[in-house]
Amino acid sequence: MRAGRYVQQLKGYRAFIPASLPPVPPVRLEGELTALLSEATLALGRLDGAGSILPNPDLFVSMYVRQEAVLSSQIEGTQSTLEDVLEYEMDAQGPKRSKDAEEVVNYVRAMNHGLQRLSALPLSLRLLREIHGRLMHGGRGSERNPGEFRTSQNWIGPQGCSLVSATFVPPPPHDMVTALDNLEKFLHEPGNLPVLIQCGLAHAQFETIHPFLDGNGRVGRLLITLLLCERRILERPLLYLSVFLKAHRQEYYDRLTAIRTEGDWEGWLRFFLRGVAEVSGAATRTARSILKLREETRQKLADSPLGGRLLDSLFERPVLSVRAAEEHLGCSYGTASALIEQMERMGVLRETTGQKRNRLYRYEPYLALFEQQGVDTETAAPPPPSAEAGRP
Repeated sequence: MRAGRYVQQLKGYRAFIPASLPPVPPVRLEGELTALLSEATLALGRLDGAGSILPNPDLFVSMYVRQEAVLSSQIEGTQSTLEDVLEYEMDAQGPKRSKDAEEVVNYVRAMNHGLQRLSALPLSLRLLREIHGRLMHGGRGSERNPGEFRTSQNWIGPQGCSLVSATFVPPPPHDMVTALDNLEKFLHEPGNLPVLIQCGLAHAQFETIHPFLDGNGRVGRLLITLLLCERRILERPLLYLSVFLKAHRQEYYDRLTAIRTEGDWEGWLRFFLRGVAEVSGAATRTARSILKLREETRQKLADSPLGGRLLDSLFERPVLSVRAAEEHLGCSYGTASALIEQMERMGVLRETTGQKRNRLYRYEPYLALFEQQGVDTETAAPPPPSAEAGRP
């Protein structure tokens, strides 16, 4: 009863009706939970400070948004890598165009839209609908009412299961509307709860309500970062938990289930705060590594003004072609080609196609800093145990 209750429906299945936030009795901020809250808050502060020391923090943020988009989408079953997305952004109509990459790019657009809108619109149900509309535009699930809350029952369970045999059934539409209204009130009036506790409660509640026919996981993960930015805990959107949730996917599902079956908000919050501390620490180390890499590479290119200019662009677009370098630098094709060859010999760039024409090059050391975050999760995370509304 602390988190809600299962209610038998006329059609023979049980749906979960969540209780309003904050929980009653209140979250017990004591012992290990208090220690984890302090650790996570400190780590988040260090991350915010580390972001500010970068020469151009916005370039760092744009790469982090892309990497989060990749990992969050992989949790939902897409197969695109960070490099796939960067190549797609270069040529959306090219031979490597894929629906998976398109979905990830939509995620990036949805995140950027949400962050831009926060300056004029509070974090609200309206903003969540706008974000969902951009997330689902043109990709898989685009037929499932993008930007609109569901008006039919959905469920979570193994592919082919029914409402009766589903692993979890969210509230029916009429109860969903009430639950969403309560969630919005909590977002606007959280009381005296610490912001990180509010983030953890809001994310879990959103996933329980499951208000869209598709895309709930991705929108729910975006909600965490948007809350931190709206509350000015982070000046820039640098915290993304998908790498942690992907590595601990089964525990993530188990902790959400324990909220619904046992009212165990504290167990979920301990898990959530561990993730915040771990991911914040890793992102802080990445920011410092980027600063060191930038200085080392600039020293290598000290005698090449064009090389320095191209290097700056690589922190935003770390995959490029000779033609792209030519256009960016405003030089001849031959000059751009010679510069890229020089940077390839230095180990700054690596050719990825193996072709003689239409070659692509990647800023190898820079991309490696981001890609390493997802490497260990490939074997650590089991395949998704359930499908949303029967979705494969």
